[in-house]
Amino acid sequence: MDLLTIPLHDAFAPLAISFVLAAMGLNIHYGYTGLLNFGQAGFAAVGAYAMGVSIASFDIPFLLAVVLGVLFSILLALLMGIPTLRLRADYLAIVTIAVAEVLRLFFTTSYKEYFHARDGVSGFTGGFRDVNPYGSGALGFSRNDLWVMTVGWALVAFFCLLTWLLVRSPWGRVLKSIREDEDAVRSLGKNVYYYKLQALMLGGVIGAFGGFIGALGLASVQPDSYNLDFTFIAFTMLILGGAARVLSPVVGAVLFWGLLSFLQTLLSKLIGEWGVIPESILNSEQIGNVRFMVVGLSLMLLMIYRPQGIFGDKKELAIDAR
Repeated sequence: MDLLTIPLHDAFAPLAISFVLAAMGLNIHYGYTGLLNFGQAGFAAVGAYAMGVSIASFDIPFLLAVVLGVLFSILLALLMGIPTLRLRADYLAIVTIAVAEVLRLFFTTSYKEYFHARDGVSGFTGGFRDVNPYGSGALGFSRNDLWVMTVGWALVAFFCLLTWLLVRSPWGRVLKSIREDEDAVRSLGKNVYYYKLQALMLGGVIGAFGGFIGALGLASVQPDSYNLDFTFIAFTMLILGGAARVLSPVVGAVLFWGLLSFLQTLLSKLIGEWGVIPESILNSEQIGNVRFMVVGLSLMLLMIYRPQGIFGDKKELAIDAR
């Protein structure tokens, strides 16, 4: 693959789909409801571990394992939301980031006969791969990756349609009103607390599906895959595309992974094959950090000149304008 095809390859790969779904869940939380959830990695981890452990340790059928993952993500939303959503937004942010990190440490150190510590859970993809319709790989992807991508992008399309329908419904209009001024919504007789809780559960379920796709793509579930970086990268994708737009997380994720992959390939060639940059200035071990620095600089410029993101509406996202 050449300099141009590698970024496209990575931008649509199973790992990218996992982050797309996580960012779509954050769009429900932050973009439409104004909830600061810094623990989306926790929802993805709970979904992935529930599915993986159910199949690998208890031989539960694949679809039932997915249902269990969804139920556990709803339970997690209830546990985090019930004590915090009546308080200020910053309490939810503190709780979610803490719970996500606690879950990662829990999966790393506890019940090793099920979670297998840092080695992670494996051996749960058999039922999913048995129904793979592809006979061989294509476009640089293996047949298993193609199957995960087919299911993953179908889920992205489904949740995009669901989000589009919901935000144009009375329920969605209440969510956006809560984001703008929840006191005004409360004065109209709406139960703001329950609407927030519903939004937290829905976004968490979408994040759990991101965990499913990531686990199926890697054929394993490891705790370090769901560290704080997972949530912050998903937030970056959302901000890049522009919050409170249905397709923004998808476009933001594709651009993010495409840019990272492009920089990785370009810098590698500039150092090695083309010899433009001497290793005394930049070596191959530093490429990973440099590409994130460039992406970070790009985001800083985006926040200065277009803080609403590529497709976002600055007026709609002026949460504190009241």
